[in-house]
Amino acid sequence: MQSLSPSPSMRPTLKSLGKPSPTYRITPSRLVVQCGHRRTRRRVGDAGKNNIAAVNGHRTLDLVPIDNLPKPLTIADLSPAPMHGSTLRVAYQGVPGAYSEAAAGKAYPNCEAIPCDQFEVAFQAVELWIADRAVLPVENSLGGSIHRNYDLLLRHRLHIVGEVQLPVHHCLLALPGVRKEGRRRHRRRRRVRRRQNLRDTAAIASARAADLYGLQILADGIQDDSSNVTRFVMLAREPIIPRTDRPFKTSIVFAHDTGTSVLFKVLSAFAFRNISLTKIESRPHRNRPIRLADDANVGTAKHFEYMFYVDFEASMAEARAQNALAEVQEFTSFLRVLGSYPMDMTPWCPSRGD
Repeated sequence: MQSLSPSPSMRPTLKSLGKPSPTYRITPSRLVVQCGHRRTRRRVGDAGKNNIAAVNGHRTLDLVPIDNLPKPLTIADLSPAPMHGSTLRVAYQGVPGAYSEAAAGKAYPNCEAIPCDQFEVAFQAVELWIADRAVLPVENSLGGSIHRNYDLLLRHRLHIVGEVQLPVHHCLLALPGVRKEGRRRHRRRRRVRRRQNLRDTAAIASARAADLYGLQILADGIQDDSSNVTRFVMLAREPIIPRTDRPFKTSIVFAHDTGTSVLFKVLSAFAFRNISLTKIESRPHRNRPIRLADDANVGTAKHFEYMFYVDFEASMAEARAQNALAEVQEFTSFLRVLGSYPMDMTPWCPSRGD
């Protein structure tokens, strides 16, 4: 049988670097830490360097080993090129030390994590064979759905092949030598730059960020809600084969036909077969954002038309799931299966330090 793998000339690399095994560089004068999905940048001042105590094995800020950390990919970095090695490469949005990087490592241990500066770049990295997988957040237990990634799931042709849930565990970080009682302010906003040598400024990020950037942990587990969990999905170019020997979840997106109680009829297809829905999310239909309430167009209200994203607990290998979607298709103008994949059954423990 002929192999379907692309030829080496079709595989990608970073055109800006021109090497099959790229190296990256981050400006040494900046410290970057992550808060959830936000980045904080600080410019290292010259004053006070000689008085910095040793933390994480680093005597001064000049010795913080950030030169070898990968720089997030941008759209300009994406282009087709030669094949890489056998190590699984996983794209995520953010910088080293971000919670998304931790989710990528949890989903694929021993992978090579590839940071991307935008969600869409992570999608494109997989489509162009720069990465083998992408691990991206779709919802948070406190903040709700990440709508951008739902829109990108519809725009791109990647498949959901798994999910991973990551508890968010915040730490309070500061430059070496700074004491907690002497700290006057902390920053959680994006792009906080180190101006006027603000040595008393702290950051909220993960413990891994402290290790990467030579920061000290002033307080551990400072989150105010132990139920702060982010759900990530794993994306691939090809779907996996659904199975019935373990719990599976299936994600779909559809647009229903016009008519009375059509959405009720769609959802009833699952209820009649005892299929549990774990999520339903609506997004405005980009191609048909609004419609008139009737054909007269005389003082009538206009309504948005929606795409509906639904997750349900069943494998597409099961007859009940196949029959449910066959019935759903009768009431929809568009239906697409985003993926049928194993559920994350990892026991969850509340974050420490509440």
